[in-house]
Formats: sequence, C-alpha cells, structure tokens
Amino acid sequence: MTSNEPKMTVLVYSDDRATRDKVRLAIGRRPAADLPLVELVETATQAAVIDALETGDIDVAVLDGEAVPIGGMGIARQAKEEIFQAPPILLLIGRRDDAWLATWSRAEAVVAHPLDPLEVASAVADLMRRRAELRAAS
Repeated sequence: MTSNEPKMTVLVYSDDRATRDKVRLAIGRRPAADLPLVELVETATQAAVIDALETGDIDVAVLDGEAVPIGGMGIARQAKEEIFQAPPILLLIGRRDDAWLATWSRAEAVVAHPLDPLEVASAVADLMRRRAELRAAS
C-alpha cells in the first residue's frame, strides 16, 4: 500500500484469534471495489478497543459480542455513549435471535456466528460507505 493511496481503518475486536482471522479474511484488502483499501487494527481487550477508538482514526469497528471477559455489546454501548463521533459498529452476535440486543448496544449492523464471509464483507462495506459520507458532510 502506497502512502498516497486512500485507505480506511477498520478495528476488529475479539478475544478469539480465529474470529479475528475470519473477519480479516472476509474483509480482505477492500470489501468492495468502490471503497478504499483497508488498514486493519486487531485488538483482544476492551482497553485496546477504547484506546484505539479515542484516537479518532478508526473508521469502522467490528466487535465480537461473544468475546470474554467483556463482550462487544457492552463495548459498543460504551463507545457510543463516551466517544465523540464514535465510528459505525458491526456487532458479531452468537445467534440471529440476539439481533435485538444491537438496539441496546447501538451498533449499526449485526452478523451472526457462524460468520458468513460475504455477509461480513457486505456489512463492513456498508459501514465504510456510511463513514465516508459522514466525513464528506463535515
């Protein structure tokens, strides 16, 4: 990736390396042809997520709702309440029936385990577009 090529930064949080790997592989270098290249930031702790989000450099966050000891749902809610202009969040949930929890967490999108790579890429692409529109408007 050259320094003058546009990019967007996507944070991926899970305590499970395999889950982070699945998300990384689903997103690839760019989740859709109309989007810039992706720079991934992988984290395994709540503190690392909050630190990264507070920098303002994260365009989209993918949070594993099944992570332990602190799940992505709680982190999503914390980010939306405490971080100015928190990025759009994709929440990875354990079951489709848990999608209502995204309302509480204030996540903009959800994908259920087991992760479908096309569904993950599509959700991330939609959130990247949303973030780009917000940045262009401000």
